Amino acid sequence: MGIFDSILGRSKPPPADLDVLFAVPQASISLQTEGFTVSGAGSVCFRDVEGTADDVVMAEAEKLITSSPGSTVTRSEDRFGFHWLTVTRTDADVSGLVTDLHAVNSSLVDAGFGSALLCSTVVFATPAGRPFGLVYLYKQGTFYPFAPDGSDRRDNAVELQARGVIADDVPVEPDLTKWLAIWGAPGLA
Repeated sequence: MGIFDSILGRSKPPPADLDVLFAVPQASISLQTEGFTVSGAGSVCFRDVEGTADDVVMAEAEKLITSSPGSTVTRSEDRFGFHWLTVTRTDADVSGLVTDLHAVNSSLVDAGFGSALLCSTVVFATPAGRPFGLVYLYKQGTFYPFAPDGSDRRDNAVELQARGVIADDVPVEPDLTKWLAIWGAPGLA
């Protein structure tokens, strides 16, 4: 941060700690003890950058991930224009899934696209069978639960229950206003 940024009151957020994603398998075990089930899917959400440089990085990440048996990768765009790269593992191995998501995130950061990263999700199902996501916010370095109820509404009770379950496993975002609704996210619609 430069002197003018300091004088003008601007601050630079700290870089995201991508390694905290490796705490998700423990959170997954805690969620499973409460009746949540692992789907084997997770996604990385990012803003598309002008040009093809980020497309090259995504293609390399896809090639790396699909080289391991049982992993598939799909790309999509949501109704808000955000891009999603979704990894699905047939074995529902959360550790392997997190490693795949970390590889995508690291590839984007290493190529200079870290500011385009928005969030990562790991998808579960609630005990009632509805989709549930554990969301990592890059800008905050924290996680929050997202439980859509199927009608563009959220199941706040499930989200608060999940927060209590995972609080000792991952850093949970304390500001509930930052628990964004990610409508249309792959696996959570």
